[in-house]
Amino acid sequence: QVQLVESGGGWMQPRGSLTLSCAASGLTFSSYTVAWFRQAPGKERNFVATIGWKSSRTYYADSVKGRFVISRDNIKNTVLLQMNNLKPEDTAVYYCAAGRGAFWNVDLDSYDYWGQGTQVTVSS
Repeated sequence: QVQLVESGGGWMQPRGSLTLSCAASGLTFSSYTVAWFRQAPGKERNFVATIGWKSSRTYYADSVKGRFVISRDNIKNTVLLQMNNLKPEDTAVYYCAAGRGAFWNVDLDSYDYWGQGTQVTVSS
């Protein structure tokens, strides 16, 4: 049974930092592209960042480029999303997802497995 479990969410003031973690089990993790998506209340789920099975290949949404960093550890089967200089508009539920497609895939349909999400709230 494949499981993706996110953790690390919470409340943070603007310009602060948080690091989200996605722990995977039940799949050959090193063969999967992993992405982070987010969904704000009343809005669609949107792409945030992705990392290919080769850790050197990453891709970011324009809204987070230069502030967020995605990384992975194929030994520990985890993917991290380091979020810096947080803004109120980053407030959302953050989901990790795994799929067999290319690292540049930003469509929800490209990902086969999803976590349950972790809430991130940025406010003063």
